[in-house]
Amino acid sequence: MDRSVVPVALAVVLLAGVAVGVGALGGIRQGRDVVTAVLRAVVQIVVVGLVLGLVLRTPALAPFYLALALGVASWTSARRLGSGGVGVRRVWPVTVLAIGAGAGSAAGIVFAVGALPPHVLQVVPFTAQLIGGSMTATTLAGRRMLDDVDAGWHEVEGWLAIGARTAQAVAPLGRTAAARALAPALDQTRTVGLVTLPGAFVGLLLGGASPWEAARVQLLVLVGLLAAETVAVVVVTRGIGGFLQGRPGARNPSGSP
Repeated sequence: MDRSVVPVALAVVLLAGVAVGVGALGGIRQGRDVVTAVLRAVVQIVVVGLVLGLVLRTPALAPFYLALALGVASWTSARRLGSGGVGVRRVWPVTVLAIGAGAGSAAGIVFAVGALPPHVLQVVPFTAQLIGGSMTATTLAGRRMLDDVDAGWHEVEGWLAIGARTAQAVAPLGRTAAARALAPALDQTRTVGLVTLPGAFVGLLLGGASPWEAARVQLLVLVGLLAAETVAVVVVTRGIGGFLQGRPGARNPSGSP
């Protein structure tokens, strides 16, 4: 067994203990959730490590791995959005399109211009990170839009009363939700290196890369995420607007006519 496993395991146990102990002292009572999350993370990281090792040794498996990542990400986002009554299976195509378009367009540009070599070692982790970021942005934008439609239904009804289609009536709320969902990505891009050192930068440095190489890759990741998430939030909010088309009152929480 690799000797580095023991100190890593010890650090994980101690860090989890700090989270549980401080949480208990603060009255948060999330000890069980912390333990469950850490155990799941350990199992999932080990499994992902084994799977990625296989994928990197067998490049033909890369498309299947990325397709699986897209499927899981879009289903996860759809579950969040569908819980509001619009239906998971009905909104899933929207999340697939949003996340796929976001990650695919950003990754396509990076590899097409040669900013990163189109090798499986770069394609898989870079694209997977874009999928993850797009998933988060899709969920945030879609959830906020649906919540805003509920809260501002009288405004939507006003547009409908003057002959607007549902998609037109909810479009302003979609734009606001999309802008809010992009705030974390914008803040992270604005403050990179000033507030925190992002994960890719730190990981590359710890792996022995030069600061310049780490900075180059991190810049591609940050701006790639910003592009991917922008595409994703626009697609999901437009998609939800179209999904609600012809269903006036579907998001009306009061149930009034």
